[in-house]
Amino acid sequence: MGSAEERKLERLEDLRRRMAAIPARGAGAVARPPAARPVRPESLPVPSALVDLLPDGGVPRGSVVAYTGASSLLAGLLAAVTGSGGHAAAIGLPRLGLLATAEMGAHLSRLYVVPDPGPDPVEIASVLLDGLDLVVLNLGGRSVPAARTRVLAARARSKAATLVVTGGAWIGPTLRIATEIDGYDGIGRGTGRLRTVRLNVCVRGRATPPRTGRLALTPHDGRVEWHAPEPDSTFAPPPEVAHHAVS
Repeated sequence: MGSAEERKLERLEDLRRRMAAIPARGAGAVARPPAARPVRPESLPVPSALVDLLPDGGVPRGSVVAYTGASSLLAGLLAAVTGSGGHAAAIGLPRLGLLATAEMGAHLSRLYVVPDPGPDPVEIASVLLDGLDLVVLNLGGRSVPAARTRVLAARARSKAATLVVTGGAWIGPTLRIATEIDGYDGIGRGTGRLRTVRLNVCVRGRATPPRTGRLALTPHDGRVEWHAPEPDSTFAPPPEVAHHAVS
């Protein structure tokens, strides 16, 4: 067995070969599912309930988004992109529920999963940005140096790809999205079937005031869909966003 460095190089070379086999962006695109409303061409599609909270109505291509909170919304982003004909990857997310992601409308043949990226997940993300529309990267508690964040941000811009980072510290993202679970419906007195998960969401851009709202995830006609419930109280931004933290 080779050294750790040799194994890393072999893994990166394998990823590059697989990237070369991916069709060019836009090839074989399909109609967007009902969960994804039309957005500007320079933005990636998102779950329809999230559109009004984002400054451009979608996640900007070529940007870096810092995310904290419930993994269900990450699955929703992956579903919106792959279900609309794009290609995406999930790195370092071994608990990502592929069945739930598919029920949200994901096209799993366009989703590349790297549950164990090894000691340098940022390098894996750098390779995958070459040919994918969206890369979701779990930093595993790491704090990425500023010099390296600038390199990856520049790579994302040059490839018109979007990088979503979670589970660590990242300096200077284009957007910060924070969620927290607001409650569940369907379970009463410890019994019953879970029907709805509600999330509080706060989005902060570099030059825009925070936007806050609520999302709910519910099953409907064999799918799991996001919608925006009617507001019933004042929402305070999660402390992660209020303090500009990523982890």
